[in-house]
Amino acid sequence: MDHFIWNIDPVLFSFMGLTVHWYGALFATAIACGFQVMKRIYIKEGHDVASLDNLLIYCVVGIIVGARLAHCLFYDPAYYFSHPLKIFAIWEGGLASHGGGLGAILALFYYHKKTKMPFLFLLDRLAIATAIFGFFVRMANFMNSEILGVPSSVPWAIVFERIDMLPRHPAQLYEAFAYLTIFVTLCLVYKYTQMKQKEGAIFGLFLCLVFSARFAIEFIKVTQAAYADGFVLNAGQMLSIPFLLVGIFLLARPYLMGQKAKA
Repeated sequence: MDHFIWNIDPVLFSFMGLTVHWYGALFATAIACGFQVMKRIYIKEGHDVASLDNLLIYCVVGIIVGARLAHCLFYDPAYYFSHPLKIFAIWEGGLASHGGGLGAILALFYYHKKTKMPFLFLLDRLAIATAIFGFFVRMANFMNSEILGVPSSVPWAIVFERIDMLPRHPAQLYEAFAYLTIFVTLCLVYKYTQMKQKEGAIFGLFLCLVFSARFAIEFIKVTQAAYADGFVLNAGQMLSIPFLLVGIFLLARPYLMGQKAKA
């Protein structure tokens, strides 16, 4: 069976000594789209749009620092403990989405302290922006031929020629379109339901959907943490479980509180 061969150059363009990679361009697009989603929500709800500039800075720093530290600590700790200065070599690659998510939450908490806006209220809105952010980041991984799926003979398997000549599950695309679907779902929930009135519920739904998808897709990914070889669950799945549990709690919390109030 002939499979689609993927061998795109990770460099988007070079001009007068400036080199722009697909990953960087798509990461910037992810940030821009997430910012525009938050801006539209702020305008719709009558909040101070100018304060979003600070939120953008906090979140970008939180995402990059959190994603880098999580990669170093959870995916290849032996190497980075032996070469601690390499922790700062972000340009060599290595960002973990779980850590990026936690970094964004901490950044949002700092923003909440500065603006006095309700924390769960902010998390609900940022969840929508984060879903579209995740779509572009996984497309960036696809352009880089990284975060590979396991070898497969399914008709839609892709040969990542820069890596090897084995047809593989396009795990990056599975995740990317899962996040795009989640983004559309959250937009519809926000627009057409009363869930946005229940603080924490949309963020809880986001966590449940994202980390259920992530947990399932990890089964067909190449293991990224060598120490997890032979484990029943890989590192990505083990890191997803706490987020999933928090999501279930936040999704159920407003309804449980409502029942208690009626009792």
